[in-house]
Amino acid sequence: MLILLPPSEGKTPASHGDAVDPSSLSFPALNDGRAQVLEALGTVSAHEDALSLLGVGASLSADVERNTRLHAEPAAPAHQVYSGVLYDALGYSSLTPAQRKKADASVLVVSALWGAIRFGDRVPAYRLSMGTALPGIGRLASFWKPQITAALAGETDGELLVDCRSSTYAAAWAPPPERTVAVHVFTEVNGVRKVVSHFAKHTRGELARHLLTRRGKAPQTPAQLQKAAAEKWPAELVPGTARKPHTLNLILPG
Repeated sequence: MLILLPPSEGKTPASHGDAVDPSSLSFPALNDGRAQVLEALGTVSAHEDALSLLGVGASLSADVERNTRLHAEPAAPAHQVYSGVLYDALGYSSLTPAQRKKADASVLVVSALWGAIRFGDRVPAYRLSMGTALPGIGRLASFWKPQITAALAGETDGELLVDCRSSTYAAAWAPPPERTVAVHVFTEVNGVRKVVSHFAKHTRGELARHLLTRRGKAPQTPAQLQKAAAEKWPAELVPGTARKPHTLNLILPG
């Protein structure tokens, strides 16, 4: 089983430590693409219109300024750098050593800057969304899609893929649909369902934690995933097609 996560928008900078070593990151086939995006991001972030070009507000100017020196910024494991609703709900720091080992092996983060990394990969805090277009690169989802597809092809063979990514990050890689389950979260009041945003992130983080901490074997099929999720939530499995992944609907009370 592999759990696919998006990065968090907000990130916690490391206070000290060595800078990122791109050669040490997982999936070295992505290193050329990482170098291209890193250079383009540094150039854009130094531009006088950087905030507009990156689609962020003035309150994030310090984050954008940090983008200009990411090669020298302290790096930390991804599970420390990524923070926010989903990652708080996953709660890596409160996992047991055995559960952390499982998380390090089972979680993949699809990133606008790094393409794809694992929880133990050391990276600096940065500000960049997969929906951004960078000069010379274009839309990052389109840039990364063929590279991630090639780099992860052998890494995911035979694995059940639990896709907890948002649509923005899902656009950067479409794993084999027959082995992929996209996780959707709804609230339901009087039989009427509504898509939720904040609670979707939180619930996806809770689902990831549940899968990492529950006893027994990890789910190996979509049906087994639905059964595992139903231990905590009303859960429905919608079968996929030759081109569309399966869908796991988690239903929250309104």
